[in-house]
Amino acid sequence: MITGVIKNKVDKIWTDIWAGGITNPITVIEQLTYLMFIRSLDEKELETEELENMSGETMTHIFPSSDIGQSMRWSKFKNNDPRDIFNIISQRVFPAIKGMKNGHLPDFDEKGEIIEIKDENDEKTSFARYMEDAMFLIPTPQILQKIITGLDDLYEHDIADLDMQGDLYEYMLGKLSTAGKNGQFRTPNQIREMMVELLQPTPDDTICDPSCGTAGFLVSAAKYIREHYEDTMTSEQWEHFSSHAFSGFDMDRTMLRISAMNLMLHSITNPDIVYKDSVSKQNQIKEKYTMCLANPPFKGTIDSESINDDLKAVTNTKKTELLFLALLLRMLKKGGRCACIVPDGVLFGSSKAHKSIRQEIVENHQLRAVISMPSGVFKPYAGVSTAVLVFTKTGAGGTDKVWFYDMKADGFSLDDKRNEIPENDIPDIINRFHNLDNENDRQRTEQSFFVPKQEIVDNDYDLSINKYKKVEYVPVEYPSTTEIMTDIHELEMEISAGLAELEDLL
Repeated sequence: MITGVIKNKVDKIWTDIWAGGITNPITVIEQLTYLMFIRSLDEKELETEELENMSGETMTHIFPSSDIGQSMRWSKFKNNDPRDIFNIISQRVFPAIKGMKNGHLPDFDEKGEIIEIKDENDEKTSFARYMEDAMFLIPTPQILQKIITGLDDLYEHDIADLDMQGDLYEYMLGKLSTAGKNGQFRTPNQIREMMVELLQPTPDDTICDPSCGTAGFLVSAAKYIREHYEDTMTSEQWEHFSSHAFSGFDMDRTMLRISAMNLMLHSITNPDIVYKDSVSKQNQIKEKYTMCLANPPFKGTIDSESINDDLKAVTNTKKTELLFLALLLRMLKKGGRCACIVPDGVLFGSSKAHKSIRQEIVENHQLRAVISMPSGVFKPYAGVSTAVLVFTKTGAGGTDKVWFYDMKADGFSLDDKRNEIPENDIPDIINRFHNLDNENDRQRTEQSFFVPKQEIVDNDYDLSINKYKKVEYVPVEYPSTTEIMTDIHELEMEISAGLAELEDLL
């Protein structure tokens, strides 16, 4: 758990970077990402050396054995003069990371030129792949030294394990709440974890988020798998976990770098993180994944010429929130499960495109649940009302009845501050979803209930909970006018008596 002490230390590092003129939260996190990655490479190298000493066997190393190669290690340069540290990172380590392949850093020749690794079998990690156009922006040696000292203090005294590294990174990503103008919105952690709990991923699943951002959904899925299966996973499952189990697409290379680092801090060393416009003709992926988790972009349209024809066949529109639903259906294998956040407009929109995507999910697949969320869930970014759709791709129907839940609270206040509060429907949602047999007798006046498929069809496939829930009106009996007037006269007499007492005292 990230304590107040750790938060203060992170905030101090953040302030030091801001003092250097870097005020965009995305850029701050990006620069910290590089330094955390550089440190993690040396940590792995130290572990390799320790295993090598214990076993007596020669092992593969990350850093070249040359003097220059060894000078790039965090443990070797962190106590150097600030100007020396700055030169090593900017002129050696940074260029080396850009040329990293299969976990190996390239060496430098006598002239200081990088020696490119040439091996047809070598592949760049996701992080190294998106480092190619990265820029080192820490402005001065003094600020760099402060950051390195601060990070070292955190790692040596406060961060005990991998989970805490991930929590630290999540805390920093949480600061993106101040970056709403940049369009970098994060799905709240409690909502991500709820969606993962609803789907219950396993070590054999292949999971994708086609609008991955900082890879929050993939991280939450990875945490769930580790918590529930870590002690029973086979070596093949661990290999799958560290590489092919998690895929994410995004059109922002900065976010791809951050997401690759975020996943790496959670033991996913080489995820399939790809620069891709998910709904364009560039993306031809079909029936590849067993699970999808997503919070697609709600706003904006794209050029109709670039939209994949497969998606337009399902919902002929330029609206991204509708196209992504069609995309998720296409990318899932039969039997694949999905939990996706959509704006309320998707649930009741009257256009042909809105109706066609809802009809596709209800008629040709199995829509399992519609969880309506309060409008404050995405504050301070936006106040839009949203819902979570949970469905299974079947290609042959299967929707018999749909479970609706009216979420009132998610454990946080629904204003811009989003302070923690005791009211929280999420545990109840998870429990009820996994025990749906007990929901059959629930009334429409309650917080959750079933709606038969035919009723949904008869309502133009409207999926808004307000269409089906019933409001229970309880008659209120008010006192008679005579009684009310009597009460007013009594209050008036009490006030007069009080005023008389006050005058006597004066």
